[in-house]
Amino acid sequence: QVQLVESGGGLVQAGGSLRLSCAASRSIFSFNAMAWYRQAPGKQRELVAGITSGGSTNYADSVKGRFTISRDNAKNTVYLQMNSLKPEDTAVYYCNAGYFGYGSGYWGQGTQVTVSS
Repeated sequence: QVQLVESGGGLVQAGGSLRLSCAASRSIFSFNAMAWYRQAPGKQRELVAGITSGGSTNYADSVKGRFTISRDNAKNTVYLQMNSLKPEDTAVYYCNAGYFGYGSGYWGQGTQVTVSS
């Protein structure tokens, strides 16, 4: 078992930046895939960014060049740096830790990100 706690969400104007953090209750070293998902009202949850234990990353086309995912195994934390935010980035952002790929395993409770135009 592991608890994931997201933080760093909030209200920001378009063009601004936020940094989300996902703190795990124990080591994340064993998780092959750490990821950030988001879910906007009335829409399905979607993968925003993921990072493997080897450091490989992938991003949704909509955030490429604007968002950066990173993991600090020593601090048991995964980050999502979000720059040049757009109103369409408004959603609840969830952290995910999986042994068998993105979307498996454990989920955090989510943090709200609201981007005003």
